[in-house]
Amino acid sequence: MGLTNNDILKKLRVAHKLRDTDIVEICALVDFKVSKAELGALFRSEEHPKYVECQDQILRNFLNGLVVHLRGPMPKKGEKK
Repeated sequence: MGLTNNDILKKLRVAHKLRDTDIVEICALVDFKVSKAELGALFRSEEHPKYVECQDQILRNFLNGLVVHLRGPMPKKGEKK
């Protein structure tokens, strides 16, 4: 069985030593709102009754926000770094 979106999110969280508040702030960088409660459901065990499968949209927005968090925002066209 391959990695799920939940697995990828968990591994990135550990690799970058992120807390729930950090992930909420990273998602906000790309105007995507996610609550700490929603994150808690994503990080639960698959057997837990309140487990939620991480949808592509959540992972995509988190990854885009992580790029902005790590590199900074993209410069506007015609603007130098």
